[in-house]
Amino acid sequence: MPTERVHLPCGRDVRASLDTDADADALVVACPPHPQHDGHRHDARLGAVSDALPDRIDCLRFDYGPWDGGRGERADARTAREWAADRYGAVGLFGYSFGGGVALLTAAEVATPVAALSPVARLDDGSDVAAAVPRIDAPLWVGYGTRDDTVDSAGVADAARDCGGTVETFPADHFFVGQERRVGERVAAFFDAAL
Repeated sequence: MPTERVHLPCGRDVRASLDTDADADALVVACPPHPQHDGHRHDARLGAVSDALPDRIDCLRFDYGPWDGGRGERADARTAREWAADRYGAVGLFGYSFGGGVALLTAAEVATPVAALSPVARLDDGSDVAAAVPRIDAPLWVGYGTRDDTVDSAGVADAARDCGGTVETFPADHFFVGQERRVGERVAAFFDAAL
């Protein structure tokens, strides 16, 4: 799938890569992991999801603007979602780790199908991700590794399960080494049904 560079219009320096197919009618916005821990749009988990999406669904992988403790990063995700909503008939949100928390909080503000892989329970600014999950009025998927000792996603997964969302576990640690493709396929299957 060809990739185009995109500069999202906002007051922050938000750059993105659009993995696109000429016939796509839907798009997934992919939120990267924590930018202060080398999180970026070229993350292997984001790439695996983009690669697994069917041709009818494009993927916009973006880098957050300057670090803002979670507030600005959520604004970046909203900007990316708005950009996508102006161009596509259906939009979903995906995020990994910190990006999973960002995606879930964004979906709680604007009803959007959302998938979060190993989401954090709280952003650096104190935003409670698990508490926001019940406000999501759209299809919801949460996945995490059973050997994850980096992020405790159990509270977010419990909240998703309580709201009727889909929760999947993987025999993996936080990084899903060697399982990126399988994870990508599971997330892509969710979006293929939700979008």
